[in-house]
Amino acid sequence: MPEGHSVHRLARQFQDVFGGRRLDVTSPQGRFAAGAAQLTGHTMVDAMAHGKQFFLRFDHGLILHVHLGLYGAWSFGGDESFTGASSIGAPRRIGERETGSAESDGAYAGPPAPVGAVRVRLVSDHGWADLRGATTCAAITAAEADAVLARLGPDPLHNRPGDRDEFIRRLRRRKTAVALLLMDQSVLAGVGNIYRAEVLFRQAVDPWTPGSSIDAETAGRLWDDTVETMADGVRDGRIVTTPPSLWTGEGATAPDADAHFVYKRHGLPCRACGTLVGITEIGARKLYWCPGCQV
Repeated sequence: MPEGHSVHRLARQFQDVFGGRRLDVTSPQGRFAAGAAQLTGHTMVDAMAHGKQFFLRFDHGLILHVHLGLYGAWSFGGDESFTGASSIGAPRRIGERETGSAESDGAYAGPPAPVGAVRVRLVSDHGWADLRGATTCAAITAAEADAVLARLGPDPLHNRPGDRDEFIRRLRRRKTAVALLLMDQSVLAGVGNIYRAEVLFRQAVDPWTPGSSIDAETAGRLWDDTVETMADGVRDGRIVTTPPSLWTGEGATAPDADAHFVYKRHGLPCRACGTLVGITEIGARKLYWCPGCQV
């Protein structure tokens, strides 16, 4: 499932290429036909992400709400002014790398025929975007969007005044293992399996520690590190949690094999202490951790 940094990048790209433009909205697959009819012909005012939830607001007050889930992805194309990633979403690779560039060779002649099960297609005078495989795709009101947001915890990529204290409060009031709480979207919005494993390692926190047993200082460090690493992900378009001193090769960024401390490195020596990185399951998800560092 794409993590929060990808959804924030998605919002930025939509704002850049569709902000202030009238859109034709269709549902080639047919499953979103009624919603498309409510949105087509209207101007997209702004795009917003909170955690893994994505919202496009139109000038008549309705909002396109999308949650990509495990299999959702957007693809893009257009003329020379329509730049950005050509695909954001699943399937993901190590490092959560986006694919390609939506920049055209100057021969843009309108959107191509839909390929596969395109839930919704957005078309402006300069380009297009297709959505496939999303868990949620709905035309909703502002009140309904507010209700979705009310169920979510603070988003590290917004990092608004009071968010840090609210995260600390939500984390420390629960006896659930911190490894589960970091992926509970009502506690912390946007964190998935990679950031969860990496931040817990970077802060040397035992994944099975109950939230209620974590002191406020440690909880604050978890928030601060999540803010930092996710902001790097928005900037880079991929998740890299290791410092340049651990990278091999001559490139300016980490090779995929060097991008993480513990995620998908089970059975390999810990980069810090040499203990073999472990793997287990918690909450039906794989957890990667170092039994030497995180005790």
